[in-house]
Amino acid sequence: MQKRKLGNSNLEVSAIGLGCMGMSFSYGPPKDMQEMTALLGAAVERGVTFFDTAEVYGPFLNEELVGEALAPFRGQVVIATKFGFDLNPDFDPRGMKGSPGLNSRPEHIKQAVEGSLKRLKVETIDLLYQHRVDPNVPIEDVALAVKDLIQEGKVKHFGLSEAGVETIRRAHAVQPVTVLQSEYSLWWRKPEAEVIPTLEELGIGLVPYSPLGKGFLTGKIDETTTFDSSDFRSTLPRFTSEALKANQALIDLLGSIAERKQATPAQIALAWLLAQKPWIVPIPGTTKLHRLEENIGAVSVELTSDDLRDIDGAASKITVQGARYPEKLEQMTGR
Repeated sequence: MQKRKLGNSNLEVSAIGLGCMGMSFSYGPPKDMQEMTALLGAAVERGVTFFDTAEVYGPFLNEELVGEALAPFRGQVVIATKFGFDLNPDFDPRGMKGSPGLNSRPEHIKQAVEGSLKRLKVETIDLLYQHRVDPNVPIEDVALAVKDLIQEGKVKHFGLSEAGVETIRRAHAVQPVTVLQSEYSLWWRKPEAEVIPTLEELGIGLVPYSPLGKGFLTGKIDETTTFDSSDFRSTLPRFTSEALKANQALIDLLGSIAERKQATPAQIALAWLLAQKPWIVPIPGTTKLHRLEENIGAVSVELTSDDLRDIDGAASKITVQGARYPEKLEQMTGR
């Protein structure tokens, strides 16, 4: 597995990481703990060293799973987790019920970190993200709280998730931001306008989540696909049958390039991301070993400048239909 450095930091990770959320949250009921433990071990054996979780996934279940499964590999892997939600009993972060309950007050951050350290079974969190920007707490206060945690040895690197350019700059001035996590893929390219140039200027790495468009870019989902009510995608405008039908052109494009490269559409989508910048590390999520191996295989797919030009040319003629989130959740991004 190739390695990549995230921005100007010394944080070196596998070129493709593993998003762990779907193992216990958001994509249907939690999966079997033993099966997921085996999958996490298999990822390490295949060279994956970067794992992404959050206290809100479950809540707490995902951190517990990741902490338990990766305990034998301490020192070989980098685990990223996130704070920023009030986890009261009726809060559902998918926006299906309850209020969003953002909370990035410094005392809450420190409390959240103590819980994450215990669940992850570590003395130091490798990478700590603010999950969503809290409009009620100045980002300077958040950055200072994380700076304190870094000085105490409880955190190594500071990250932001779905933050806007001004927020990134303000946070970075107080405590250097190592990584921004943001949705970025062939069907969500908004970060290219302002965010990616800012990251390049400041020397901050980019970790795209949903690099396969929440499964759509694998080519395994079409307008006839239905989602269970426990699957987050059942609430997303981009996953209505009308939108899926309209967006099929993107899959056709990936499929034709995949055929030419003897790869799969998912591998082309990931290889495209890897080709954008050397400091981009996508974190596709999966609960299946064959998909994990397919995703890792994307590292070996070489896209030439002609291939990239063809993809950009064809993709620019396709207008992706449907919002990526319901309005309430979309409002929590880009702040």
